Amino acid sequence: MTLATPRPGDRPAEPGGTGTDGAGTARAALAAARASRAAELDRWLGSLLTACGTPDDVALVAVGGHARRDLTPGGDLDLVLLHRGRADIAEIADRIWYPVWDSGLRLDHSVRTVHEARTVARGDLKAALGLLSARRIAGAHALADELRAAVLADWRADAPVRLADLSALCRERWDAQGELAFLLEPDLKEARGGLRDVHVMHAVAASWVASAPGGRVRDAHDLLLDVRHALHEVTGRATDRLVLQEQEAVAHALGLLDADVLQRSIAEAARTITYAASHLWRRVDRFTAAQGRRPGVARDRPGGGGIGGARPGGERRGAERRGVERRPVGDGAVEHEGEVVLARNANLDDPALVLRVAAAAAQAGLPLAPATVSRLAEHAALPTAPWPAEARDALVSLLGAGPAAIGVWEALDQAGLIVRLLPDWERVRNRPQRNPVHRFTVDRHLVEAAAGAAALTRDVSRPDLLLVGALLHDIGKGWPGDHSTSGAVVARDLGARLGFPEEDVSVLETLVRHHLLLPETATRRDIDDPVTVRTVTAAVAAVPGREGEIIDLLAALAIADGNATGPAAWGTWKARLVAELARRSAAALAGGTPPPAPVLGADRLALVRHDGGAVRVTGSRITIAAPDRPGLLWRAAGVLALHRLAVKTARTISATEDSGGTAVLDFTAVPEFGTPPDPAGLEADLRRMLADRLDVAGLLERRARSARVRPGVTVPPPRVLIVDDASRTATVVEVRAHDRPGLLWRIGQALGACGLRVRAARVDTLGAEAVDVFYVVDETGRPVDDPAVLADVRTGILTSLR
Repeated sequence: MTLATPRPGDRPAEPGGTGTDGAGTARAALAAARASRAAELDRWLGSLLTACGTPDDVALVAVGGHARRDLTPGGDLDLVLLHRGRADIAEIADRIWYPVWDSGLRLDHSVRTVHEARTVARGDLKAALGLLSARRIAGAHALADELRAAVLADWRADAPVRLADLSALCRERWDAQGELAFLLEPDLKEARGGLRDVHVMHAVAASWVASAPGGRVRDAHDLLLDVRHALHEVTGRATDRLVLQEQEAVAHALGLLDADVLQRSIAEAARTITYAASHLWRRVDRFTAAQGRRPGVARDRPGGGGIGGARPGGERRGAERRGVERRPVGDGAVEHEGEVVLARNANLDDPALVLRVAAAAAQAGLPLAPATVSRLAEHAALPTAPWPAEARDALVSLLGAGPAAIGVWEALDQAGLIVRLLPDWERVRNRPQRNPVHRFTVDRHLVEAAAGAAALTRDVSRPDLLLVGALLHDIGKGWPGDHSTSGAVVARDLGARLGFPEEDVSVLETLVRHHLLLPETATRRDIDDPVTVRTVTAAVAAVPGREGEIIDLLAALAIADGNATGPAAWGTWKARLVAELARRSAAALAGGTPPPAPVLGADRLALVRHDGGAVRVTGSRITIAAPDRPGLLWRAAGVLALHRLAVKTARTISATEDSGGTAVLDFTAVPEFGTPPDPAGLEADLRRMLADRLDVAGLLERRARSARVRPGVTVPPPRVLIVDDASRTATVVEVRAHDRPGLLWRIGQALGACGLRVRAARVDTLGAEAVDVFYVVDETGRPVDDPAVLADVRTGILTSLR
């Protein structure tokens, strides 16, 4: 199937963009109207005060929207009449307020001395926020300047307390209003990522704790302000909620093509604001935490100590920074002040670097520093098709971090890296879903589904295909026609681009084509009818020999998709039906092709015949040929762990008939971070291990005691499966777990403690998830079939992985 070439109108609109040439003109006209109205109001209000005799101890000050000169047609006019204790101030106020009321404007007013205004601001956070933007309209300059200086001084002095309170206030608002970028009928002002958040960012900047919003945030703010302005004009009402029935009219008033372009523009703007605000609040949290640890800083009331007027970044902050550690969290990435930054030796020419650093951040549960993201976007190489295995592995590791991956993905997206890595992503980016069942735009739904799938990786034998399949399952919604059919074509192209083998690409294509198969069939057909099960098994037959695997993947994908869609799309009833249909379909497929036992290649046989105790280190590949004996696998894995090497794959074969009782261990291992170890030193330690002259267990135990482990993201618990009928000569034990240093060592020790010998092994690390298959026998060389022994094996392995 060939998909149509994207049309220019299909491109998502940028915050300042439109989709039509008339939008720029329409928005310019709205901005000009606001500026003209602000100037006209200033002249009129000034004339009202002048008519009172131009007193030199009175000033009329605007706060809120008019202070910022962005008052929309339905906005409130917020005014403060300042004075120095005049007895006749009430009469002056009436001569200003009554004409404003008579004009029909919505007025919020107060009459204060500077001391009174200052007192109110110190006791009322919302009042303080308004007064921070105070602008003189008419009257005494000195009085208005005195107010601004006093409010700013108090705000900065009380910053440790006020900013903590402001953070809590914002979070309450976000919980109540939701996230602007993903709402069908958003509140343009109060929702997260809306206009109010930009006003708050300016207030934080006034405390000198963070910088003022940059150009992208200001552009996003102006877009939302124009939408609010158009909404007020279209409806003739003072409303900030953009309901569905008004969206088409608002889009046309802005010169946009249609309501979808409007929604994509709003989503882009809101995400820009949310991302910038998230970074700002991290700075605030670090600041308030640091100030709370400083002696003499009062945390219970404004004004009790504080930071005075010192700017952060000056001498005091420099002192706080001394001694800050840079701890490695991955190859090319270190943690610095709660964020992940590039290591000094990071290779920007490495095409896997961007995704590897992102995966390290997500797995550690840390954000990427904005400066690091910018540097990566400007200077780092990106993988070309087909991607190298290291880049694909890093993508899977990023997605496998679960919810922690969402913020990291958003950072890459904001820098334009996602559409450069996956060009087809642009067609779903910020695409609205006009269905109340869906909580998110298409792209965010895909990321949420992948994050949710991370909790289900123990339920499948190929977690990498589950995670990537979840990321791509709705990718066809950016194309015309049925999104499952279109998406399957895109998934095949992207699977090849990511460098998956052809058979895995076919599995991905099948997952995307049939991602609705189980939930739709389970809820619309009678699962007791044999035809229903045959329908499912026929649909997954596109990849012979992997039908059962695809059923497991589709079942996990259905859960991740439903949970990411929303509570209306997934519940206990549907989950039970899907699970039962998947179970019956898998049972119908029982007796299919079992996983093949590993075999010894000709090159490895030659090594065995050359030297029964050989060690060969070639780049990331380590091969050991030695007389077979219990514990050989896990002792070799322990040596690799000592050298800070992470095992990516391992194939272990006991080749008794071919080589007189010799075992061949073939590892692919890469550094946990930094440069690879000296091959000569690694080879020497492996030889010492073979000669029983290296205390692997003792060295690993000492290293574990001295290591400081930083908690990472929460991962699903490990799972141990006994694969029935996979081999007639051995018991097949499959372990699914989150990868970590020494994982293979721990599993091997547990198997040895149960009196089992490993005849063959297939060890694979897929992203951050390990799927290790062991062919084991007892001391007599026979398979284990005693249920009690098998239960002990499960328990022993799970205990070793705690």
